[in-house]
Formats: sequence, C-alpha cells, structure tokens
Amino acid sequence: MSKVQLIIDDSLAIITINRPNQLNCFDSDSLGQLKEIVEGLKLDKEVRAVIITGAGEKAFSAGADLKERSTLDEKGVLKNVRMIRDVFTLIEELPQPTIAAINGYALGGGLELALVCDFRIAVKEAVVGLTEVSWGIIPGAGGTQRLTRLIGTSKAKELILTARKIDAFQAYELGIFNKVVERKELMNAAIELAQEITRNAPLAVIQAKYAINHGANVDIKTALAIETKAYEVIIPTKDRTEALKAFKEKRPPNFKGV
Repeated sequence: MSKVQLIIDDSLAIITINRPNQLNCFDSDSLGQLKEIVEGLKLDKEVRAVIITGAGEKAFSAGADLKERSTLDEKGVLKNVRMIRDVFTLIEELPQPTIAAINGYALGGGLELALVCDFRIAVKEAVVGLTEVSWGIIPGAGGTQRLTRLIGTSKAKELILTARKIDAFQAYELGIFNKVVERKELMNAAIELAQEITRNAPLAVIQAKYAINHGANVDIKTALAIETKAYEVIIPTKDRTEALKAFKEKRPPNFKGV
C-alpha cells in the first residue's frame, strides 16, 4: 500500500500521509512519494486546490521517522533533513492554494509540513509543537523561519526553545490555525474552504498567492513591484473579460482558467 495517497476529485486534490501505525512519520520512501505527487500537481492545471491530511485519527504527522533516523550517520541525517526541507518547499511553492487538514498530532516535521500550507484547519483534539530541541536538534525543515514569520519572533522562540506542545485552541489564538472544528467536520471544513476559493478565477488566485508569498518578506517598494507584475499577468486573460461581462449581464462568471 502506498505510504502517500492522492485522490483527485474534479479540481480538488487530497493528499493523505498513509502511515497511521507510525503516526504518519516521514521515512525516505514516503518523502519520495510525496515529492513525486507534488511535482505532478504543480503541472496539473486542472487541479485548483490541494488538501493535505494524515491517515487515521491520531496524527497529521509526528515528523521524521526517528527509527530510520537512528540508522543514519551524520551525512545521512543531513541528507534526510535536506530532503524533508526541499519537499516541503515544493509544497509551499505550489501555485494552487493548499490546506492542511490536521487530524491529530502535528509535531516536529509534522507541524513544519502544516506551516508550508496556506491554511491550517484542525480538530479540537490536535496537539502541535516544534519539539526538536528536546531531541538534541533544532527544527530543520523551515520551522524556525516559518513559525517566526507566522506568529512573531518572541512567541516562536518561546515555543521552539521550550519544545512546548500546545493544544488546538492555543494554536488558534496564536494564529497558527485558521479554524478549529469537531473531528467529524474536518474534511468538510477543508473542502468548503477549497470550494470557496476555487469559485474564483483560477489565474487570479494563483497570481494573488504569488504576490503575497513573494512580497511578504521584502521591503514595501519591492513588494508593490511584485504585486504590479502579478496584476499585469492577469490583464490579458479571458477570465478577466468574462468577469466584467458577467457583471454587466448580472450572472455568475464562468471562469475557464485562461
């Protein structure tokens, strides 16, 4: 059975980390499968949103597979960490909006995976944390950088340097989660958010995400230039013309992604 499963339903892709007996930890095989899936989705213009979740009810992902990690020498550990980081960066760079549907523990690399997604919806039983310093290491797949950008330097230091685990409502209050729901509502909530986004013009959504991601950590002058270039890409599209025509005709627009 595949360690990472992909289902595409119409314009929505759902990726499931499928190692529930290992708390959906990442070993080399699962990372390789995840990379292949993400690379395929990046080129799939029919897919307009991506949901990532974990199998079972215990964990979204508890991070790296420490059983495998313990068999690696220093070079092997570094290679493994770089692979995790690179795969997560591929997810972050997907043109489609991404939603982490967090069904349980999201610890270490599991939280780092959630942080590369655009949105995070979690069950109320979820527990999250970047606990690496308690294992004698640091978050090495982007956690020190992405958590800091999301919740601020002081709060990120507090969570990372204490290796603290927090519950779903604390994570929501800090701005890590967009929404906390009952377990039975998790996938519906993620799908509803995806559908709310995908009702809009696909190319506009892609360019808006691009402008936000690339403008967030540069000076305002550079950020505005990025926004302008993203806007210029949209001007000649048929979807922009269709939106104006639909407004004039008082009907919903029929976007084609062109």
